[in-house]
Amino acid sequence: MTRPNDTLPSAALPNAIESRSIDWVPISERRGKPWTLFPLWFMSNANVTTLATGMLGAALGASFLTSLAAIVLGVAVGTIFTAFHSAQGPQLGLPQMIQSRAQFGFRGVALICAVVVFSLVGFNMFNQMLAGEILTMTTGIEANGVWYFVISALALVLAIFGYHWIHKTQKWLTLLFLLTFGIFTVAAIVAVPLDPTQLSFDGFNWPAFLVQFGVAAAYALGWAPYVSDYSRYLPPETRPGKALFHTYGGVFVGAVWLMVLGAFIAAVFTAAGPLDGVRDAADMILPGSGFWLLLAALPGLISVITVNIYAAAMELITIADSIRPIRPTRTVRIVACTLIAMAAFFGALLSTGDFLANFGSFLVILLYVLVPWTSVNLVDYYFVRRGQYAIRQIFKPGGIYGNWGWRGMTAYAIGIVAMIPFAVTAWYTGPIAESLGGADLALFVGLAASAVAYVILARSIDHDRERRAADEDLALHGEEAIMFTPRA
Repeated sequence: MTRPNDTLPSAALPNAIESRSIDWVPISERRGKPWTLFPLWFMSNANVTTLATGMLGAALGASFLTSLAAIVLGVAVGTIFTAFHSAQGPQLGLPQMIQSRAQFGFRGVALICAVVVFSLVGFNMFNQMLAGEILTMTTGIEANGVWYFVISALALVLAIFGYHWIHKTQKWLTLLFLLTFGIFTVAAIVAVPLDPTQLSFDGFNWPAFLVQFGVAAAYALGWAPYVSDYSRYLPPETRPGKALFHTYGGVFVGAVWLMVLGAFIAAVFTAAGPLDGVRDAADMILPGSGFWLLLAALPGLISVITVNIYAAAMELITIADSIRPIRPTRTVRIVACTLIAMAAFFGALLSTGDFLANFGSFLVILLYVLVPWTSVNLVDYYFVRRGQYAIRQIFKPGGIYGNWGWRGMTAYAIGIVAMIPFAVTAWYTGPIAESLGGADLALFVGLAASAVAYVILARSIDHDRERRAADEDLALHGEEAIMFTPRA
């Protein structure tokens, strides 16, 4: 649904501050090619935060080969769900969580949005901590507060300019990354010696494998709640398979590359942190090159902070709009971006503790809370409603989707409860997980439980009523009320 807005003419959108936020993107403003999703999601994952994620298995005693297997399998599984969410964007022209109102209700979706905002602020806290450490290591000036402020400000400016500028920036940063970390990776494989025992499954460490698998899957799945925010400007005739393919490829290649590189560095420099390991490995290849490689990593961190600020602002606006409908103007989006940036800035400033330990625990919890949502959303889109939604009704309090989507919320709660006996965290291990020697199967249990529950509950949905409402809106309001159907 289009509301009164301070929009610029569509031709000016790529060159100016984006005016839209949670409102529907009219067909007249749709442009772009699905291949642009590859550099966006490749670069969002090609950063040292991802590299640090690949070191978690080694910290628990996994060999490099064990970590490699866990990373590839984990990312492959997690990216499946992210890619299928991305394919929704061109068809609906909506941010991901606005579309989730169809499952969770006009007001109920605010609960899921709050979880996503918390996770994105958390990611940005960790990203800022790494970026600040890079600046400290390269300048010799230990001023975390100043560094966090500079990093937040740069990321915030790009987030305010919005969708088109973020896509453009990620394309150029992909080239920078390939020129720097691409050369470094090849040189490291050739020149940095690796203990032969690291290339073996001897003494296979199941707990370490499962932890690395879980955090790799969570990292790839973590993009799911806002991945279609970055595909919603694509034309509706975009084939879902192409959007899915390019999103999957970008996330998978970027995440696996950097996580495997992190596992390699952890296997060679067992006591080093992620940045120390990168610097030491580069200096081993070419003395003094570690300094420049760390500087080259900084833009990637700033860009992913931008991606998270932009998406979290969408969630924050959705929360506010769910409580009391608002006009989604440019000013509202700028204020929301600023609030998100400030939250992560102060969070990073006040945080303490070991980076890797905290980040690993954070990713595991993130996986648990996102799995039931992704299950409900994908089942509804691809199997229950099959991509057919009354766009205008999504923005209407008390509309055909209701204020509280009891089916989605019940299925979500069932998934959370079902995972508890299988959960493995730093603070709690479920009884079934304990009996399985610490194996974390909660991901699969949660997916299945929420999916089955929602399919059963969704049998009572009146699809004819929804279609009649969409037809009435189309007759009254034209283009903005179209029901989009995925194209095979």
